[in-house]
Amino acid sequence: MFKTVLFPIDDSRESREAADMVARMVKTFHSRLVLLSVIEDLPPDKQPTPSEAEMASPEAIAELLANAKRLFANQGVEAEIIERAGKPAFTICDVADEIGADLIIMGCRGLGLTEEGVADSVTNRVINLSPCPVLIVP
Repeated sequence: MFKTVLFPIDDSRESREAADMVARMVKTFHSRLVLLSVIEDLPPDKQPTPSEAEMASPEAIAELLANAKRLFANQGVEAEIIERAGKPAFTICDVADEIGADLIIMGCRGLGLTEEGVADSVTNRVINLSPCPVLIVP
């Protein structure tokens, strides 16, 4: 049913909590799991917050993905990793389309609130733009 599952991750509590649901779904459906981390392209006139600056470093992203891959391996789930730069919601949907994802699973908020706030969160944008079903883990 869900041959390929895309799990966009960041360093949020919501993302970590969604990982258990992802592992269960992937095991249940014997799915291919692809972990994605997106480094957000900020406008040139916007200074990143300290947490945004730290999570924008290639080293931090590589460590986040390696830790997530290890976490899933410990649960008997093999995962592939993809690292991209861009606008998170659009990049998530583009990658889902590229890999032929049958399902995107994401935490309910994560670090991705836009300047417009909750109504225009990354999660909300992904729901509206996704080429496949989206499962949001509260």
